[in-house]
Amino acid sequence: MPFGAELLERGAGVEFRVWAPEARTVELVLNEESRVKLSADEDGYWVARVASAGTNTLYRYAIDGRKEAFADPVSRFQPRGPLGPSQVIDPHAFAWTDAAWSGVQLPGQVIYELHAGTFTEAGSWEAAKTKLPHLRDLGVTLIELMPVADFPGAFGWGYDAVNPFAPHHHYGPPDALRAFVDAAHGMGLGVILDVIYNHFGPSGNYFRDFSPYYFARRETEWGTALNYDGPHSRAVRDYVCENAAYWLREYHMDGLRLDATQSIFDASEEHILTELARRTRASAQPRSIVLIAENEPQDSRLITHVERGGYGLDALWNDDFHHSATVAMRGVREAYYFDYRGRAHEFVAAAKHGPLYQGQYYAWQKKRRGRPSATLPVHAFVAYLENHDQVANSARGTRAWQEAQPGAHRALTSLLLLGPWTPLLFQGQEWSTPQPFVYFADHESGLAALVHKGRREFLSQFPSLAERAVQERVPDPGARATFEAAKLDWSESLMTAHGQRSMALHRDLLQLRRSDPVLALGTTGRARCEAAVLEDHCLALRYYAADGDDRLLLVNFGQQLYFRPAPEPLLAPSADRRWQRHWSSEDPRYGGAGTPAGPLDAEGWRIPGFAALLFTSERE
Repeated sequence: MPFGAELLERGAGVEFRVWAPEARTVELVLNEESRVKLSADEDGYWVARVASAGTNTLYRYAIDGRKEAFADPVSRFQPRGPLGPSQVIDPHAFAWTDAAWSGVQLPGQVIYELHAGTFTEAGSWEAAKTKLPHLRDLGVTLIELMPVADFPGAFGWGYDAVNPFAPHHHYGPPDALRAFVDAAHGMGLGVILDVIYNHFGPSGNYFRDFSPYYFARRETEWGTALNYDGPHSRAVRDYVCENAAYWLREYHMDGLRLDATQSIFDASEEHILTELARRTRASAQPRSIVLIAENEPQDSRLITHVERGGYGLDALWNDDFHHSATVAMRGVREAYYFDYRGRAHEFVAAAKHGPLYQGQYYAWQKKRRGRPSATLPVHAFVAYLENHDQVANSARGTRAWQEAQPGAHRALTSLLLLGPWTPLLFQGQEWSTPQPFVYFADHESGLAALVHKGRREFLSQFPSLAERAVQERVPDPGARATFEAAKLDWSESLMTAHGQRSMALHRDLLQLRRSDPVLALGTTGRARCEAAVLEDHCLALRYYAADGDDRLLLVNFGQQLYFRPAPEPLLAPSADRRWQRHWSSEDPRYGGAGTPAGPLDAEGWRIPGFAALLFTSERE
């Protein structure tokens, strides 16, 4: 890297380089003992070559003669956490076996989001690696890791990281993460990483001691924004772009999920996200990568080509789909669910256009939301019934299946996994885990109390959660019990009948998505897809094949429907063909009641309630 601690060739020691443009002196503290003065270099950097240093050397930096010394902002590892010394790491020591891996492209991906600390009981990369066969057999193709950059404390979500280049020390050493990615590639699974470039965490944050220019004069919800367009911002931009490239280069990640991009502020001629995408793709060559953005307003410019005035990313999280599905399953419209009806027309719009809000007035925020996406493929939008935020925002961390009518949940799961968007599952969703997932963060006592208070205040926007008695039951984010409760119990998928049925549903749906020739084309945008409303709670989704061998998906998340007559063209079979039911979410293997034979009759359609049905087109 152009900065940090770099091993020199032929055992000649280590070059240390750090940015501190306002410092008068910078000293390197080696192994908590000796001090070495760094020399001022160009553009505010300080540098020293130390022949006696090598792999595993511990070090910190002292600024302007201060006794206190700090971890390297570019540390590759913090064996004792952010409050301890940095460690020199040899990034080339690991023996990779994925030379034939060519990377990933977005069409056809099925994403699985996981948190390394709760994905297994051990909460380590070594333990997570043992679960990769499960994900492969499930039908997942792309693992999305919640943030892994180091943060203080024993547990946390990772969005308060303060060592962006150092994997969290409690999950294992750097090579354990490399081994996880290498093993995933060996099983045909891609891995992308959630990264945070809008702020740094509050605890163990020493960036300002090195330079105040890391920060802008604007605030985000979580802390001071980073400086991408002010004085000395070139170094900050290089820092962030190098961090993005680093995860792909040294850990063979297949892309990034960029957190809360609405809080990345930049008025430069080339936006930092555009520069990051350009430099990251160049660094990853010849492998292909995917860059996915979270953006609360769902601004489609982020995934529009640069030549058309966009930022050049690949995909955008689609909260609209989640909010519609949640209202459909729970029947509750409050807080940020207020502007959704949970009706069939919203899912039809999602199948045609992606986000629902593309510039219309959004009553909850009292302003317009979104931008048009007419030129963008639907698979560029990531849809989900659960993710880390939305599960946690239920206050008690309850999962979607626990608050939904079972048949409706199965039907909407079918729509999620057979629809034209890119689907995302959250850890344990495949077996309908009862394990809660709420916000947890191991801060020191004063900050922990503020975080708990802030969490209660955030959840109070939901009238159903605003009562004092409910607020008092919001789990304490700083309690270890909150973290421990979120750990997946893998026996759920093997021991309970409900878990086995849910696993079968998800596995069969992903098998259909992958192996059915028409669905495989339709869900990657290579075959025409059309959708139509049949009734308020029922929709039709049709994938067209060149030879008339079409697929028809009916999704009914309401009462049984008698559709007579049936003046909807999507229900008409191709010439000289007839519809044949191929699959039903009401199969008893999934916990359903079974589907009556022949939902078709001479006069129209009889569509079971709370069910999804897939039809193939058979020759008469």
